[in-house]
Amino acid sequence: MTPLVIAIDGPAAAGKGTLARRIAAHLGLPYLDTGLLYRAVGRRVLDRGADPRDAAIAEAEARALDPADLDRPDLRGPQADHAASAVAAIPAVRAALLEFQRSFGRARGAVLDGRDIGTVVFPEAAVKLFVTASPEERARRRFLELRGRGIAADPDQVLAEIRDRDAQDANRPVAPLKPAPDAIVIDTTALDADAAFAVALAEIGQRLAGR
Repeated sequence: MTPLVIAIDGPAAAGKGTLARRIAAHLGLPYLDTGLLYRAVGRRVLDRGADPRDAAIAEAEARALDPADLDRPDLRGPQADHAASAVAAIPAVRAALLEFQRSFGRARGAVLDGRDIGTVVFPEAAVKLFVTASPEERARRRFLELRGRGIAADPDQVLAEIRDRDAQDANRPVAPLKPAPDAIVIDTTALDADAAFAVALAEIGQRLAGR
């Protein structure tokens, strides 16, 4: 049987990462946060003192990516967010990272979360979820996350950054953020993590029952 791949996409701070990790653990599948790949590439570009929008440098850093880069402690926060969004808009960067993602999922099946898993990386995935929430709720979550990590943040600025990231992701010419035509959309605005998990499991069960 073809290994089970579950694709989970959505905008920043919608809860897709938390949900994806729980689903992977529940189903005994490997998990990959594909956003970390782009964050790590963006951080490598910043380390060079370069502009993440520089296609040649960003592609070189994508091809030089080391698994250890994914464990860096500085892959979160506004600077990393913007760098990741910038390098993710570069076709050569996405091409360099595409096979890594596909090989990971095809090996033993997997739960992958990102922004183009169901539309580009695994359009044939057995289950595709698109996890979203209102910008205001996502900004609230991101603010609490930053504060919990001891990072000073202004709520209005966090909301502005969320909206800016949404615009970059939705309007980039390559692999823009959008639900796959057959994706199950889960709005977590009014759901806590446990409720979102319950909804997702029910939807996954229904989708797999029809395989």
